[in-house]
Amino acid sequence: MRYIPIIQFGVGGVGRALIRQVLATAEQQARYGFQFVYTALADSDGAVVATRHEDEGLARALLEDLVEWKAAGKRLAEHPEGYWQGDLAALVDVAGWPGAIVVDVTAAEAETVAPAFQRARDLGYGIVLANKKPLTGDLRLWDLLHAGPLRYESTVGAGLPVISTLRTLLDTGDSVKQVQGALSGTLGFVMSALEAGQSFSAAVREAHRLGYTEPDPRDDLSGMDVARKALILARTLGLPLSMDTLTVEPLYPPDFAALSRDEFWARLDEVDAEMQARVASAAAEGNVLRYVADVSEAGVSVGVQAVPRESPLGALRGTDNLISFTTARYAARPLVVQGAGAGVDVTAAGVLGDMFQLAQVCR
Repeated sequence: MRYIPIIQFGVGGVGRALIRQVLATAEQQARYGFQFVYTALADSDGAVVATRHEDEGLARALLEDLVEWKAAGKRLAEHPEGYWQGDLAALVDVAGWPGAIVVDVTAAEAETVAPAFQRARDLGYGIVLANKKPLTGDLRLWDLLHAGPLRYESTVGAGLPVISTLRTLLDTGDSVKQVQGALSGTLGFVMSALEAGQSFSAAVREAHRLGYTEPDPRDDLSGMDVARKALILARTLGLPLSMDTLTVEPLYPPDFAALSRDEFWARLDEVDAEMQARVASAAAEGNVLRYVADVSEAGVSVGVQAVPRESPLGALRGTDNLISFTTARYAARPLVVQGAGAGVDVTAAGVLGDMFQLAQVCR
């Protein structure tokens, strides 16, 4: 049996779900002749590190206790087995051995985690990312990450096979002409509600009530999360783009960005008339509105598009994501991937799938 050390940054919702899934798939791991063992967990300012023999790592009972500890809103540093830490690179240095995998399921800024990734590369460790920010910042960090074993499926479609599909197309010599996607469950819900006759403000309020938006819905309505996903797709295609080269349409007027959250909610219905007019204009031509990321050699655009009602994007409803690949081989009928594109369990499953893949190549 080969024991693969896991150094995990982040014990939020996705991080806790990932720990549970790792513990629940011991039998599947054994079929491949390996076992994942947690040697370190870190949150924003604390860590718990294994002191046991390398084939044991953090004990199962301790991991389960840490999951409950974090679910209760406590810090790892405050746990009896935890300590305060502010140096993720040092954690990588002490917590692994050859074949280790560093997993980032945080939303940390790129500069926070970059030194740890540099150390992981120095040591030959694998890296798995659910965090989009390291992949959408400086291209030098992108190059560093790609200088060794790396997987990042969950950065674009949670558990959907988006990156792996794109990589297979490229690796088998297909020519990818265009990637289009509805990459936000929140904005998909809003667009579907507009199609059903709801006002824009009512749709956003309903999405917020159901927990689909961030506490400040502008974090979703800005389109920046979709833009990051689109940039990752573009860079995976080999396009050396940066965030400032993307065209991104927010779903609120520019002056709304400076409003307090309460002011934003109070003035949200000011957007209704314009959105209703756009819905009506699209419907008159047999189209519906969707919030779409469009990636090709010509560049990347993110925003509202009118698409045919009977097209894959037009038929999409609710919070599902959909990504279509138009290629030399899939020209007349694009290759489509569709399903849940958010949620802690499916995102964690996407990360775990990446870990299984890296376990085959990290020795």
